Amino acid sequence: RPWDGSDERLHQLQEKFNAYVSFVLDGEMMAEHPELAGKSTRIELRCDYMPDDRALGLLNLIHDQIALQEIKMEVIVAERGCGEGCSCHAG
Repeated sequence: RPWDGSDERLHQLQEKFNAYVSFVLDGEMMAEHPELAGKSTRIELRCDYMPDDRALGLLNLIHDQIALQEIKMEVIVAERGCGEGCSCHAG
């Protein structure tokens, strides 16, 4: 779904990252996937649309905080057209 800049969307994003980071730092990931021991950790956020300015600000803060825990973060955007009514990528 497109980013809407709402407080609710930012809260959902923050909660999602909190859950992922807790999964890694609390040892649950290693318990479920011991074959990953010794490998680096990266969290990917895949989205259909470029995050808006408020989301980008939060993502930058999250990036900096989890980097302190040696967790990398990558945002991958698969842009889906130019916006409402776009027909340039109609297939």
